[in-house]
Amino acid sequence: MKPYLISLFMGILAGLIYAALHVQSPAPPIIALLGLLGMLIGEQVVPIVRRKLAGEPLTASWFHRECMPKITGTPPPEEP
Repeated sequence: MKPYLISLFMGILAGLIYAALHVQSPAPPIIALLGLLGMLIGEQVVPIVRRKLAGEPLTASWFHRECMPKITGTPPPEEP
């Protein structure tokens, strides 16, 4: 929870600075969010390539367990 609050606080601080300087934020919010999503998805290319080079299969369960938590920020699923 603490990282979320810090992130929110820093975003508010940046917004206050932009408002005090009478400037617009550098990107419309949806574009900025899509850029961040692209970065998160792009980060998962390296583990996928490493797994392929190691000759290990790419399965949906592996992707869901290893990549999706990093993309969505949710905790990984419990191991049965």
